[in-house]
Amino acid sequence: MGAAELVKAAILHPVEFRALITYKIWRDPVHDFKKNPEASGYDRERMRECWKFLDMTSRSFAAVIKELKGELSRVICIFYLVLRALDTVEDDMTLDPQRKIPLLVDFHKVLQDPQWTFTESGPNEKDRQLLVEFDKVIAEYQLLNDGCRYVISDICARMGAGMASYIQLGDSPKGLTMEKFADYDLYCHFVAGLVGEGLSGLFSETHIERPEIGKQLTLSNHMGLFLQKTNIIRDYAEDVEEGRCFWPRQCWGANNIFQHQSEIQRGVQETRSGSNKWVFAQNAHGKEARRILSEMLLDAMNHVTMSLDYMLLLRDQSVFNFCATPQVMAIATLALMFDNANVFKKNVKIRKSLAVRLILFAINPRDVSYIFRDYAREIHARLAVDDPNYVRWCVELGRIETWCEAHFPSFIKTTAKSDVGDVRAHMYQCWLMDNERAVREVRLARGEKVIQPAAAEEIAEQKNDHDRIIFFLFIMTMAVTFAMASIALVCWLAVWYYLEDETDPLTIFLTNCWSIGRQAWRNGQFSWNPWINLKTAKSVGEKAAEVVTWRMEALWSKNVPVAL
Repeated sequence: MGAAELVKAAILHPVEFRALITYKIWRDPVHDFKKNPEASGYDRERMRECWKFLDMTSRSFAAVIKELKGELSRVICIFYLVLRALDTVEDDMTLDPQRKIPLLVDFHKVLQDPQWTFTESGPNEKDRQLLVEFDKVIAEYQLLNDGCRYVISDICARMGAGMASYIQLGDSPKGLTMEKFADYDLYCHFVAGLVGEGLSGLFSETHIERPEIGKQLTLSNHMGLFLQKTNIIRDYAEDVEEGRCFWPRQCWGANNIFQHQSEIQRGVQETRSGSNKWVFAQNAHGKEARRILSEMLLDAMNHVTMSLDYMLLLRDQSVFNFCATPQVMAIATLALMFDNANVFKKNVKIRKSLAVRLILFAINPRDVSYIFRDYAREIHARLAVDDPNYVRWCVELGRIETWCEAHFPSFIKTTAKSDVGDVRAHMYQCWLMDNERAVREVRLARGEKVIQPAAAEEIAEQKNDHDRIIFFLFIMTMAVTFAMASIALVCWLAVWYYLEDETDPLTIFLTNCWSIGRQAWRNGQFSWNPWINLKTAKSVGEKAAEVVTWRMEALWSKNVPVAL
C-alpha cells in the first residue's frame, strides 16, 4: 500500500489501519516452510525452483500455501502448479483448438513422463515459463506418495476433460454461452469445484486431516463454487472486454431485454462525465440490470451455509486458515458488489486494509461464521423491497443467520455483567477460577504449599496498564497520521507555488467557505436544528467548490496554448 492509502486508512478506517500494523509487526505465520526443509522440500534445488514458480504464478495463494503444516505445503504447491499449467494451456488463445483439446484431455498422462515440457505457448503468455520447465514439477510430483499422486492425476484428468468440452462449445459459431444455471454450475464445478475435491483428498492423504474430509465431495464442491461464482461476477467488465461470456442466458435473457451478456452495461450510467462512478439507469435497462446482478449474487450466496459446514469439520489450524481466508474475502467482495452498478464497468475489489483485518479474524469457525453473519445483515439492510428476488434473498440471508445461531448461539448481556464483552468467555473464566479455588482448598487441607493467585488490585492494575497501552497506541496512530497529512500538505503547497503564480485550490476553497458561511450566518440560515445546519454547511461547501472549479478552469485555459 502506498503512503496515500495508509493515510486514508488511518483517517477513515482506523480499526483496519491497526490491523495493518498488527499484521506487519506482530503476526507470525502458523508454519514456516523454510524451517522444515525436509518436509517442504526446500533442501532440494529442484523443489526450490517449484516454490519460485509458485511465487511467479500467484502471490496470494503462495502466502497461504507456505503456511500449511509439514509436507502438505509441498503437496499443495505441486497440485497448484499442475493445475496452473493446465489452465495456462486452456487460456492460451494462440493454440489451435485441434491442438489444444487433445492436450487438455491427455494432460494427466504427461505427469508420468519425466522429460515432458511444452514450448508452443504464445510469447505473451504470462506463465509460459512454467510449461517450459515443467519437467521439474513432474519430478517432484513423482516423489509424492501414491495417494497424493492419484488425487492430483484424477483431478487433472477430470478438469482437462471438462475444459476441453467447453472449448468445443466455444469453437462453435455461437461461441461459449451458458444457457442455463445448470450449465453455469457445471462449468464452475470443472474449474473450481474439482479443486475443492482435490484439496480435501490431499488433506486426507497427508494425514493432516481426518480421512472423512476426503469423502466430503459435495461440501468441497460448494466451497469451490462459492469462490468461483464470486470471481466471475466481479470480473464481468474484464470478461466482456475480452469477449468471454459466463453468465447464464437463463438469467440475463429472461425478459428478452438484452440479446447478449455484454449489453447489460446499457443499464448503467456514469454519475458525471469522467467520475468513473456508475449507477443504475432510471429506465427499463437499468431495472433489468439491477435484477440480473441481484439474481447472480443470490445464486452465489446459495453456497454459503454448505461452505460453513465444511469449515466446521476442519481440525488443523493451518488448513483452516488456508480454507477460511479466501471464503471471508469472497463474502466481503459479494457484499461490496450487492446493488453496485460499478460491477458492470470495472473490477470491484475490497480494500487491502479490510482484507488484512479479515485474515487476522478468520482463525476459527465461530469468528468466521460471525463474519458471514455480519455481511449477511449488511446486505439485508441494503435490500430494497422492490427487488424481484426480495423474498428469496430474505430466505437465504435467514439461513445464514439461523446457521450461525444454531452452531454458535448468541447470549444477551446481563445488567450485572454489562462490562463483559463475551458472556461465554466470562462464564468459562469464572468456571476456571472456581475450579482452581477448589483445588487450592483441597491442597491446603492436605498441608501442601500453594501459590496464591494474583490479588484483585494486581488484576485491576494489569487491566489499567492494558488500557493505557491501547490509548497510547491510539494517540500515536493519530499523531503519525496527522504528521503524514501535514507533510503531504506542505509538499503539495510547495510544488504548487513553485509551478504556479495563482493561489492554490485549498486556500481558495477555505477562504470562500469562510466568506459564504459568514454571509449565511448573517442571513439567519444557521439555527439550533442540526439537520438544517448540515444542509446549510453542505450548500456552503458546494458553492465554494464551484468557485474553485471556475478558478481552476480559468487557470487551465490560460496555460493551454492556442492551436494554430
